[in-house]
Amino acid sequence: MGKLALAAKITHVPSMYLSELPGPRQGTRQDAIDGHREIGRRCRELGVDTIVVFDTHWLVNANYHVNCAPRFKGLYTSNELPHFISNLGYEFPGNPALGQLLARVCNEHGVETLAHPATTLAPEYGTLVPMRYMNQDQHFKVVSVSALCQVHYLADSARLGWAMRRAVEEHYDGTVAFFASGSLSHRFAQNGLAPEYAFRIWSPLLENMDRDVIRLWQAGDWKTFCDMLPEYASKGHGEGFMHDTAMLLGALGWSDYSGQAEIVTPYFGASGTGQLNAVFPVLPVSGDAVPPPQASSADGYRAFARL
Repeated sequence: MGKLALAAKITHVPSMYLSELPGPRQGTRQDAIDGHREIGRRCRELGVDTIVVFDTHWLVNANYHVNCAPRFKGLYTSNELPHFISNLGYEFPGNPALGQLLARVCNEHGVETLAHPATTLAPEYGTLVPMRYMNQDQHFKVVSVSALCQVHYLADSARLGWAMRRAVEEHYDGTVAFFASGSLSHRFAQNGLAPEYAFRIWSPLLENMDRDVIRLWQAGDWKTFCDMLPEYASKGHGEGFMHDTAMLLGALGWSDYSGQAEIVTPYFGASGTGQLNAVFPVLPVSGDAVPPPQASSADGYRAFARL
């Protein structure tokens, strides 16, 4: 049936948009922009028709949600950083059929997920920034998935990613890419210090944690990383509590995954946070592979740690 052709962990720092504009920041994020364009090029080469973005700027307080309207178009200003992203124009097609399929299969596997094919809800900038550099010609359809999950278990996010891959491979007639759109450590610079930390990480501790994680990814040591993810997400100030990363790894095979990450845009600091673009090889997963277990409300942390 369908195919998951490309998986990546990507940055969406708003300073990429500033990097386009005349002023002191012009050109300063060209490496991140080039990384997005390279990933977009690979998606075209692989025949991808739809990009599914796990968006850590889409905050939800119940359930998982899929924004799969037929078309997205508008002007976007960030409510968090309106001095970075203001009046950013966007337009690209959605994929209602795929979005509803993803939600249906997630529900079948015990992860309560709602699809929104007829909505005025606009995507957040975790989706809009990457699409600006990968999809300006509207080549790809786009589906956005909520990944700033306030009251969710990482175990369920991993199971959601696993179920979404099953939906694509068993029921979809097409080729898809999955992107985890979020940072590594996400401790913003304290108010008043942002200019000083424009190209730095907030602390040596966080930078060293991030670099250790990248080494694990490049070595393919996913068992170690998956075991440490809940604590890393918490103590490392992971963006969106790193639900996007759990979703992506769930799709790839979780701790049984053996691929080695390819760093497309090397690790960099942005307003105190740790960023990169990385591609994870999509390897075959056995059809009888066991999905990540559902989290238990009585056993939240340990339910995930046992994966």
